[in-house]
Formats: sequence, structure tokens, C-alpha cells
Amino acid sequence: MRIIGGSFKGKKLLQPNDSKTRPLKDLTKESIFNIIYHSKKFNINLNSSVVLDIFSGVGSFGIECISRGVKNVVFIENYRNVLTVLKKNLINLKSVSNYEVIENNVYDEKIYSSLKNKFDIIFLDPPYKDKDFVSILLKIKAKNLLSPNGVAILHRHKNEKDNLSVNFKILEEKKYGISKIIFLSL
Repeated sequence: MRIIGGSFKGKKLLQPNDSKTRPLKDLTKESIFNIIYHSKKFNINLNSSVVLDIFSGVGSFGIECISRGVKNVVFIENYRNVLTVLKKNLINLKSVSNYEVIENNVYDEKIYSSLKNKFDIIFLDPPYKDKDFVSILLKIKAKNLLSPNGVAILHRHKNEKDNLSVNFKILEEKKYGISKIIFLSL
């Protein structure tokens, strides 16, 4: 897996030796950024964006955002086997410091109360079998953490039937291989 665009384009990202982690595929990541750049359903300027990467894993999405010039990224991850890899991937970017890593359970409500920024992009990549992630979106909505023109992006298995339209507005949904990407307004 590599960084596919921006100032670190082509740089390899380290992977964990672990079957519990499912890194975001390059094609899916590229498609997400194409939609961010070209969608008429929302308007995101990456250069001034603040990004929240939840279930960040090795940091593939957030690091791609850093490479493409975002203002700041907050990573939330607590799985020890992948946290070490995430930190090494960030250190390998050398002089970059526009990020923060929160080592905590993504379901801990205190995290969302302690966040100081509104986010332009909130990316969630929960394990495919995880059904509780909607509670995180509801916490984010209750704490008003998404900026008015911001977008939440969710990576799920293409066959998952998550009932998101009850609480959120689905802006766009695309399928890529075994996964789907859902763009939401909260």
C-alpha cells in the first residue's frame, strides 16, 4: 500500500502482520478523493480542512490527507498491534507535525467531548462486523463536531445493511469490490 497523491505520492506505508486489520485499498482511497474533489453534493477544500480519522488503523486515509495538504488530522486508534505501525508511518513522513494520535477506545464518549475543533471530514473505517459505529456518529452529531459544510465518510462491506438514513442524510454511496463508501451529512 502506498500514498497515492500529494507531496508524499508513491511512499510506501507499513502494514501490520495481523489478520484483524483491513487496510483501505488504494483504488478505494483514490475513488474517495476523486469524489471529494469533484462532487457537486458537498464542497470541501482539502487545504483548509481539519480531518478526524476514526478506527485509523495504519493511518492510510489520514496520511493520504496529510500528503494532499490538509490543515490537520486527528487519528483515533487503540488496537496495540496497529498503533505501533500507525506511529511508524507518521514518523516516516519526517518533518510533518500537523497531526495528533489519540490512543483510546473510539467508543469512549470523553474523546468526543475533549475535541477542540470542528471537522471538515470525518472518516470512519470500523471493522466490517461492527454494528455499534452508529453510536459514534450520533455522538459526533450531538457534540456538533462536523463543520456546517463538512462530510462524514464511512467505509463498510458492500452487503452491510446499516440503517443510516434514519439519523443522517446519505449524500452519495459507491461500491468498490467488496466494500462501499458512504458520504453522509450529519
